Amino acid sequence: MADYDPSNVFAKILRGELPAHTVYEDDATLAFMDIMPRADGHALVIPKTPARTFLDMAPDAIAATYRTAQRIAKAAMTAFAADGITIQQFNEAAGGQVVFHMHVHVLPRHDGVALRPHSGEMAPPERLAEHAARLRAALGAAAGQ
Repeated sequence: MADYDPSNVFAKILRGELPAHTVYEDDATLAFMDIMPRADGHALVIPKTPARTFLDMAPDAIAATYRTAQRIAKAAMTAFAADGITIQQFNEAAGGQVVFHMHVHVLPRHDGVALRPHSGEMAPPERLAEHAARLRAALGAAAGQ
């Protein structure tokens, strides 16, 4: 297995070197919008600790990452009136991983609507900002319950 590369795009986002439409952050994780969404509301959850893949992570980092993924998934169900949620996590190129900082995809799903292909085409920043705002609002509403 290859070593962790601190110049990957998600490490740069964590260091504030690249922008992201942040949805949620705590001491262990960061959640933000995928810039090439396969569904409206497609968010990513990453650990703040360097980890190339799931296989490299300490159990407490895995737990923190998936706690956040569940939080984002629940908010996405509300924010996007979703019928379901797809959670995806890929490891190494052969497993479908493209960015080599462990990450979890949270995709709101609607009956009869296929995921968009991973085209490499970026969504307009204003759409990502609006989707991030919807998720943050749903997270805030859930926190107030």
